[in-house]
Amino acid sequence: MWGGTPDRNMVSDAKGIVSTWDVNTKKNIKWVAEVGSQNYGNPTVADGKVFVGTNNEGNRDPRQKGDKGVLMAFNEADGKFLWEQINDKLSQGRANDWPYQGVASSPIVEGKKLYYVTNRSVVMCLDTEGFRDGVNNGPYKDEKFTSETDADIIWQFDMIEEVGNYPHNLSNSSPLIWNNLLIVSTGNGQDETHNHIPSPRAPSVIALDKNTGKLVYEINDVGERILHGQWSTPAVGKIGDTVQLVSGQGDGWVRGYDVATGKKLWSFDMNPKDSTWNKTRNEVIATPVIVDNVVYLANGQDPEHGEGVGHMYAIDGTKRGDITETGRIWHYDKIRRSISTAAVHNGLVYEADFSGFLHCLDAKTGKPYWTYDMLSAVWASPFVVDGKVYLGDEDGDVRIFAEGKEMKKLAEINMGSSVYSSAVVAHGVLFLTNRNQLFAITDKK
Repeated sequence: MWGGTPDRNMVSDAKGIVSTWDVNTKKNIKWVAEVGSQNYGNPTVADGKVFVGTNNEGNRDPRQKGDKGVLMAFNEADGKFLWEQINDKLSQGRANDWPYQGVASSPIVEGKKLYYVTNRSVVMCLDTEGFRDGVNNGPYKDEKFTSETDADIIWQFDMIEEVGNYPHNLSNSSPLIWNNLLIVSTGNGQDETHNHIPSPRAPSVIALDKNTGKLVYEINDVGERILHGQWSTPAVGKIGDTVQLVSGQGDGWVRGYDVATGKKLWSFDMNPKDSTWNKTRNEVIATPVIVDNVVYLANGQDPEHGEGVGHMYAIDGTKRGDITETGRIWHYDKIRRSISTAAVHNGLVYEADFSGFLHCLDAKTGKPYWTYDMLSAVWASPFVVDGKVYLGDEDGDVRIFAEGKEMKKLAEINMGSSVYSSAVVAHGVLFLTNRNQLFAITDKK
């Protein structure tokens, strides 16, 4: 799943992870798989497979041509293509489903069930085997394509039909599971004019029964105040004595809820009170991270809006009500607009901004220890593993730093094209994507 755990902290306890490779000579490249021409969501490694969202520019299936959203499954051991789900674009066009962006959701897998959000704003539950096992698992039985390279749908929940969702540009939420609940953000937002919210009563977040796909509860504390879209994916973690769902929302606030019921516990404005959209007031696109009762989160805007002033906060989620003042542990205002999710480890916070700076801060005070200029825009999130920090950028460079209060760059490796997603580790192997390829990287034979 996105972030590896429900608290979404971009940290792994794996050891012995590779820090040198070459995509041209294939040094330490275990295998490479071709995907589409765009890749934004993280790969998910589970059940002996690697799942990744992309578009249809790979044209693997001659029966389904043209611009579509695609989820692909590969064999973890050797990168062999297994199956894919191909979704048509929404008829409304770029207002709801931006051309050639494909699937930006990072799936979550539990047992033999995979959950993700399609470009059509549909929450899908799929069989991880696809139709390769020769069985059509249900209750959904109406798949149009049932060859061994096609996806097997177990159930689906159409957020447009069921809760009146109007996704702005793209539905991108990466689901998480808590007990029997599957939790996703909807992406509900403005229309193409950017002056009208077609569906203000649609929720920002929904919780479904993971087994049936039935709606359990919905959250809408934003209504008519959506600034643009709602692309922040929720996090879940225990804060104080309550397991909380924490969600960055379309009015520039982040809110905490009782995950079992959806009851609101607190809210926090991520912007100064004198800020104005879209110059100095930002929405929230990054995912909240929950560590030791604290929520870490930066704000920003759609990358199409360019660079600008940003803010990062550490928030005390044990407080209740409007905690904009009472819950603020620290505020870091030297960051630019960010769409990246933080990694918090060993008392340090690593966060990137869209202007291309990686920041290392003290987790308790927000004191900056160092900043590194990547010299290119950053869409990805820093990932901490094995005493190292990995981060890719729009120029296709992945930089690896030593974890710690002093900046030490260990390596700089070009992946051949833009790196929009974040690194993932599973079973001692590093998985990375560029725009059109999925790499399995290891120095182990």
